[in-house]
Amino acid sequence: MMRLYKVYHRLSPYSLSCCCLLHPFSLGNARFPSSNLRSFRHLRTHSTNLFKPAMSASRFNRLVPVNSALAEDGSAAGNGSANASLTFAEDDDESVIGVKYRVPPPEIRDIVDAPPLPALSFSPLRDKILFMKRRSLPPLAELARPEEKLAGLRIDGKCNTRSRMSFYTGIGIHSLMPDGSLGPETEVRGLPDGAKINFVTWSNDGKHLAFSVRFEEEESSSSKLRVWVADVETGMARPLFQSPDIYLNAVFDNYVWVDNSTLLVCTIPLSRGDPPKKPLVPSGPKIQSNEQKTIVQVRTFQDLLKDEYDEDLFDYYATSQLVLASLDGKVKEVGSPAIYTSLDPSPDEKYILISSIHRPYSFIVPCGRFPKKVDLWTADGNFVRELCDLPLAEDIPIASNSVRNGMRSLNWRADKPSTLYWAETQDGGDAKVEVSPRDIVYTQPAEPQEGEEPEILHKLDLRYGGISWCDDSLALVYESWYKTRRTRTWVISPGSKDVSPRILFDRSSEDVYSDPGSPMLRRTSTGNYVIAKLRKENDDATYLLLNGNGATPEGDTPFLDLFDINTGSKERIWESDKEKYYESVVALLSDQKEGDIHINDLKILTSKESKTENTQYYIQSWPDKKLCQITDFPHPYPQLASLQKEMIRYERKDGVQLTATLYLPPGYDPSKDGPLPCLVWSYPGEFKSKDAAGQVRGSPNEFAGIGPTSALLWLARRFAILSGPTIPIIGEGDEEANDRYVEQLVASAEAAVEEVIRRGVAHPNKIAVGGHSYGAFMTANLLAHAPHLFCCGIARSGAYNRTLTPFGFQNEDRTLWEATNTYVEMSPFMSANRIKKPILLIHGEEDNNPGTLTMQSDRFFNALKGHGALCRLVILPFESHGYSARESIMHVLWETDRWLQKHCVSNTSEVSADIGKSKDGEGKEVTDIENKAVAASGGGGAELADDIESGQFHSKPRSLM
Repeated sequence: MMRLYKVYHRLSPYSLSCCCLLHPFSLGNARFPSSNLRSFRHLRTHSTNLFKPAMSASRFNRLVPVNSALAEDGSAAGNGSANASLTFAEDDDESVIGVKYRVPPPEIRDIVDAPPLPALSFSPLRDKILFMKRRSLPPLAELARPEEKLAGLRIDGKCNTRSRMSFYTGIGIHSLMPDGSLGPETEVRGLPDGAKINFVTWSNDGKHLAFSVRFEEEESSSSKLRVWVADVETGMARPLFQSPDIYLNAVFDNYVWVDNSTLLVCTIPLSRGDPPKKPLVPSGPKIQSNEQKTIVQVRTFQDLLKDEYDEDLFDYYATSQLVLASLDGKVKEVGSPAIYTSLDPSPDEKYILISSIHRPYSFIVPCGRFPKKVDLWTADGNFVRELCDLPLAEDIPIASNSVRNGMRSLNWRADKPSTLYWAETQDGGDAKVEVSPRDIVYTQPAEPQEGEEPEILHKLDLRYGGISWCDDSLALVYESWYKTRRTRTWVISPGSKDVSPRILFDRSSEDVYSDPGSPMLRRTSTGNYVIAKLRKENDDATYLLLNGNGATPEGDTPFLDLFDINTGSKERIWESDKEKYYESVVALLSDQKEGDIHINDLKILTSKESKTENTQYYIQSWPDKKLCQITDFPHPYPQLASLQKEMIRYERKDGVQLTATLYLPPGYDPSKDGPLPCLVWSYPGEFKSKDAAGQVRGSPNEFAGIGPTSALLWLARRFAILSGPTIPIIGEGDEEANDRYVEQLVASAEAAVEEVIRRGVAHPNKIAVGGHSYGAFMTANLLAHAPHLFCCGIARSGAYNRTLTPFGFQNEDRTLWEATNTYVEMSPFMSANRIKKPILLIHGEEDNNPGTLTMQSDRFFNALKGHGALCRLVILPFESHGYSARESIMHVLWETDRWLQKHCVSNTSEVSADIGKSKDGEGKEVTDIENKAVAASGGGGAELADDIESGQFHSKPRSLM
């Protein structure tokens, strides 16, 4: 199954580094070539940050695996319905402190309230498409429901699943006709009224769907989840279990198709009673000890277990009983109740990899680092053998590319019936240890002969990053190293020991211009994905399809190359339109048959969009490359259909080339209308070279997607928007990028501001700056160190005092004690006395993102207020790092609009009056900061959580759709 979501400017917790969602397309229950990729199977929302690409090869860097259930960090799940209790009115200064939830002006509100588009999902055989209907923004009442914060998770105890899930409201099935058109819709029916649908998956033969259903009960709470199945031909749905007492446990993995008629389901144990009660009087004090003098450095993880009661509560909600359930009604409990975290059937459907976690738990790291056990079972639920039992991993070093010791990324070979492979570190998991090899990849049959040891498949000197399988003659192994940005792709012959591995690509992951693309994968009859091989008439060469972004100094021009794996020669067989449109290859559709694909039988799914035309999807077929449009989505905000968009280039004073996307309102003419108020919205990035930092990323022809909290909404208020100006923080050679953070930040901002003023589109005294998360950190620093540039700032969900994250943040892996001056100089909290321009701080009250605790905004606001700064702090009840409730989002927009109207549009002061003062005082300020005492407290945290379980940095093959 494939599912697709277009990435737009939605500010979810990870939207500034990862992404956010708007519409169509995704993957289903196919099996993938690496353990991290398998999370696409159920499109779990809690897997949002699984990927940190080692290769910038793929448009997948802008796509994320999405479940029907978007958690709080997938706040882009829709746009809201009107709420009669919310009103908009102009407020004077005396009324804005005690206001209730407000809504922005109609021109902004109407865009946010536009109906959401459906998600699309292709069947395994590519003969049918699901249109999964989505709801609008959720009401705040849903976020206000009780939730348990346990082991890094947030659990809805009523539903026994992750809290704050969104859902689909209905499913329509369309046949894909021979001419490429869509047949009439068959609606999935038989569901209870108000059904909330999650976790939609196809059976391997494409004849059935499985999904979970819940519905509203009394007191605005949802019921527990039940598993339903639907016949794809008729659309008729029914519960999988005849018993009304069997409920789904969806805290971790939920269910998987074992074969075309059987599912393995994580259920709530029937013997489970009421949840444990918290004792009124504790049995003793809370004690942590390190009498063994172990070095344990951890970042500021949130929602951790706190005591024995939390441990018991975690066991209560996370423990599942596995049940084999057939479509004919047969039900069989297998194994004992345990905390099962993943279920992975072998390609031949004979075995299942079962992962679980167990005690002893930890109070300082989340559940991804708890002791982990991986067992091998037969498909009918019988234990075969234990593969590994990894101990508690509290001591994974904070350095980039550090990983858990022992077996990791344990998975099935996609090209074999039942062969396992995994990686084991040779450096103890510590990236600072110099060793060769650093990782070894092993392989072994599911049931080896007595005495048969695992076979070494490949040795790597960088960190293992996954494998794309093809057959015994070909597989691609990926490795990378973040510190140097080096990434390598190896060609190996798994079935031929006499064929030596060779390097196919050896490059910098930052160098997008040299990116050759990623191999497209085809779906096998077993539902797995392997590298697609192509053949040409009267040609014995082995060809792959490389699907790339095609980054150039003029912008991205995606391509599809026919690549000879042996000679390295390439033939471009498809390329995006360069003039008006931005097109990309989304998936390979000619993969129903086994074996190599003839070039004349090639069929691909492509997307097409322009600056003003939203994304539509097409099927293109060879040899005549006939194009057939399969979607016709309406423009989501026709009032901005004629907005102006341009990718601009300019230079920083040290010679670094910078880029940004400049948006202007419809009908705007600078020669007639004069300069506009301007909002600069960005997020800093780190680079190892000036050349890489200056490369152009993105396309001028991409559609301007606008999410619920996007800065682009202010185009409707006649603002110029400078979106994503490059803010490169460069550390060349042995230099650490953050050691010159403030200097480079200010230089980049100066160049951007000078450019929009030079173009005549921005009024010099009416330029505001804003950002989310690390972008909020950037905003506060710019107001402290470059007050001559901006009239005001908006900072959402940021961290402002780096001494509160002493064991690293973002990509900084030195501790506070190793880089004291850097931590202090980078912290705008330490320069609160210098911030004189108006700053609006917004933060979710329940921020669970490492590093951006809500107290960061609280303390920063108090520091600002203590120095008489013009500032305002808005804390959003029940919201996390990103904002999802309609009331919250509308209020954020109202606050932002009020701030911009008051301090940007109406600004009459000379912003540039501070230029001399700022620049003259800059050196002294740095010296003063170095002399300040460092008051550190708490653990360390990063704005972006890593994949704490695997520590892997995977490239994401484009063809997994």
